[in-house]
Amino acid sequence: MLRSTRLQTVLNLEQRKEQAAMERLGEARTQVEAHREQVANLERYQQEYRDQIRASQQGVVPVTRLQAWAAFIAQLDQVIVQQTRQLEQAEQVFEARRQEWLQAWERRRGMEKYIETCRQQEQRERDLTEQKLADEAAGRAFARKHR
Repeated sequence: MLRSTRLQTVLNLEQRKEQAAMERLGEARTQVEAHREQVANLERYQQEYRDQIRASQQGVVPVTRLQAWAAFIAQLDQVIVQQTRQLEQAEQVFEARRQEWLQAWERRRGMEKYIETCRQQEQRERDLTEQKLADEAAGRAFARKHR
């Protein structure tokens, strides 16, 4: 069996590994996007809440209500900080998955190139064998002709 044919099994394995790495990368990307959207929604909600507070401060507002608003905004700040940390962690996981996929892609491409090199070498060997056989046949024909 030719080396290039035997190596096809290894290439298939590398392709499966690359596909699995790509799927993990996609999952990580989905997580990053979900966390990013959640942070944006929280920030938008906090801004809307602040706008509502400003609008309602046209008249007299009891101190207890102002304190409650301030406490709620502080809680939102904490939630935003927590969600931002989760986003950063998700981005780190995404980068790690991207590196894994890149390595799997490089291994697969390397195997494809190596198989192609093997095929070219095998073709050169076939060509040399055919040339040798043709030369031998021509030599025999020449020898028979000149006897």
